[in-house]
Amino acid sequence: MPRFFRRLAEGVFDQVDLALRTDELARFIRTATERYRLDPAGVVAVGYSNGANIAGSLLLRHPGLLAGAVLFRAMLPFEPDRPVALPGTPVWLGAGRTDFTVPHQNIERLAQLLRDAGAKVTLEWRDAGHQVTAEDVDSAARWLMTLPA
Repeated sequence: MPRFFRRLAEGVFDQVDLALRTDELARFIRTATERYRLDPAGVVAVGYSNGANIAGSLLLRHPGLLAGAVLFRAMLPFEPDRPVALPGTPVWLGAGRTDFTVPHQNIERLAQLLRDAGAKVTLEWRDAGHQVTAEDVDSAARWLMTLPA
């Protein structure tokens, strides 16, 4: 199945490939914002599952690159080896109570790590599995509308 980076097993990421692909995506974002004269303060990642995982990796490996993130059914991509600074960075996390792909403690650890880094984290739990629900989309859209223009 196509993914942003390799994994070794369900929920086990190839950390070398994850770092490589995250750095490639960061270069792409920087190049695109320069080439198209986009305001970097308006770059907000929105991802589901593996897309949310690489967006979470961007937050942790390249703090300050993203102005915020919406992460549907994300996992903690890795434990940073040094403190991360994300002061005031808004992050919305959507989690499923019956999601057998993402263990509850994993999403809670991601939320706590982001909070410890200074991010403004909104974690919303749904009575759902790994799929994105209409309630998720509506809530994330309302949340996005609260971000500075």
